Amino acid sequence: MVPHGIAHIQATFNNTIVSIADPEGNVLCWSSAGRIGFKGSRKGTPFAAQVAAQNAGNLAKDMGVRSLEVEVRGPGSGRESAIRALAASGSRSSRSAT
Repeated sequence: MVPHGIAHIQATFNNTIVSIADPEGNVLCWSSAGRIGFKGSRKGTPFAAQVAAQNAGNLAKDMGVRSLEVEVRGPGSGRESAIRALAASGSRSSRSAT
């Protein structure tokens, strides 16, 4: 059971990947728009990023993660919607963009 995690959001023009790791860097869970089932140009949409982030947030919550630090990379359109979805999943979050 890990109480604090780090969410890494990689938002590209073609896909959004969300991985949640413990403070040591071991990945606990991950999700992407492609993994959820979006195909083609729909993977790069903000809605697909939102669904992927919700999925990763729920998986992390099941593992006992209560708070998240969010790191964002990439120019994709799913940046903000993924952050909002992680915040709505019930985890307290602090944001740092790179």
